Order: sequence, then structure tokens, then C-alpha cells
Amino acid sequence: MTVYDAIVLAGGAAKRLGGADKPGIRVGGRALLDRVLAACADASTTVVVGGRRATVRPVIWTREEPQGGGPLAALDAGVRRTAADRVLVLSADLPFLGPGTVGALLDVAGEGQRDGALCTDQQDRDQPLVAVYRAEPLRRELALLAAEHGGLSGLPLRLLTQELDLARVEADPLASFDCDTWEDIASARARIREHGTVLDEWITAVKNELGIDLDVDTGVLLDLARDAAHGVARPAAPLTTFLVGYAAARASSEEGGDSATAVAEAARKAAALALRWADENETQ
Repeated sequence: MTVYDAIVLAGGAAKRLGGADKPGIRVGGRALLDRVLAACADASTTVVVGGRRATVRPVIWTREEPQGGGPLAALDAGVRRTAADRVLVLSADLPFLGPGTVGALLDVAGEGQRDGALCTDQQDRDQPLVAVYRAEPLRRELALLAAEHGGLSGLPLRLLTQELDLARVEADPLASFDCDTWEDIASARARIREHGTVLDEWITAVKNELGIDLDVDTGVLLDLARDAAHGVARPAAPLTTFLVGYAAARASSEEGGDSATAVAEAARKAAALALRWADENETQ
């Protein structure tokens, strides 16, 4: 497993959003910032450059100097709080970024002697805020740019990336989709509600809202709900799944076992009961 630190840039004026608090805007029931933090949950240290707010997991907060100084100033403030040899750099408005893209960047950045790896979008444009950098050349180039220009405030990111030897990673087309306008927000919200993804998004949002860090086989629970609805009565589906969760929590607490295993075992017992119930009806 690659050891890395993460820097999430969560400042900016969001002028195209009318000055709204962009990192806090919800897409699929979760703040944009929280969605990005979930994609890098295994980072050794996560630094967020921006105004403090409640987040789904603990982070280190810092601000660029001067505030509003732009991405290079923010990146410099963030990297000063990191210690790992590799640094993942992300913007806070990436609703579809996932651990798979982070892993791909880390893998490519670890190959050879290059200075890192960044994503390219569908138009082949570099995305320097969806990237992994080696810390030493990143710090060096930031220092050189600051010396050359008398500071980093207002400087564009391309001044940094053009000086680094970076590999390009063609990731998932949506991985670098960012939300700069209300139209982008609306598009992201619509995509999340598409058939085939909405259930996973909903379960993740519920776990986030309830503070549950638990991986369960949703297929097992859906099968249980179906068997209870068809074999007993429609209202039995939600009530049964609720009781399964309650039983699993009690068993896990009393026996000190694994919560996911407890859910699976409780669901197995309830599903078997629903099938027996249905068999009795069919033999009458």
C-alpha cells in the first residue's frame, strides 16, 4: 500500500456560483468536500486549505497567505503541513472522484523517476488538481516560483506543471468533472440519480449522515426485502430490514464481533424465515 498525504483545495471565491460556499454544496445528499474526502480516506494526513467547517472525517486545516491568493499559494500552504514522499492534490468540487482514480494516480506516480502523475480529461486537458506529486520536486518548484515572482499569489498552476516531469493518466471520464457553475451542479445531481448508481449513492449518503462506517452486502439486504415483501406482505420488507439491523447491532455489541458479519448472519436467518413463511402459504 502506497503511503501518501492528501491536500484538498477548498478556498476560492466561487464567482460563477454567485459566491456560494462551493465545498459545502450538496450533491447526492453529501457536501462536495465530503465526497472528495471519501475518495482519499486512506491518506496518512489530509490537509484542507480553506475555511473550517464540519467534515465527514478529521482533517488538518490551513489557509493560504494571503487569503484568496489562488491555487499555487493554497498548494504551498498545504504542502507545508505534509510529510509523506507523495502528495495527492485535489480540488474540493469533484463529485465523481473515487478511490480507483486515486489508486491509479499513485501507481503511475510511483513508477520510475518522474515527478508525479496527473489526470487528463476527455478533451486531453491536464487536470493539475487531480494529481499526485513527489513532495521534493513539488516543494522545490514552489520555492523557485516564489523567488522568481516575489510570491505565489495570483500565479497560474501551469507555471508549476510545466516545470515538472509528470505522467498523464486517462482516468474515468467523470473523475475530473468539477462543479464551477450551477449548471454543473445540476448535471452532477442528475447523474447521481441515474438508474444503476442511485442506490449506491443513497446508501453511502445514509451511512455518512448516520456516522456509520460499515461495508455490507446490499444485495443480501435487497433479496431479504424482496422475500419478505413477496412471501409475507409489502410492509414486512422495511420492518424486517430494520429488525435485522437492530439484531446485528445488538449481537455485535454483546459478542464483540464484526458488524458486517453480524448483519450478514441476521439477514440470512430472516431470509430463511421469510422463505419458510412463504412455503407454508403455498402448501395450504
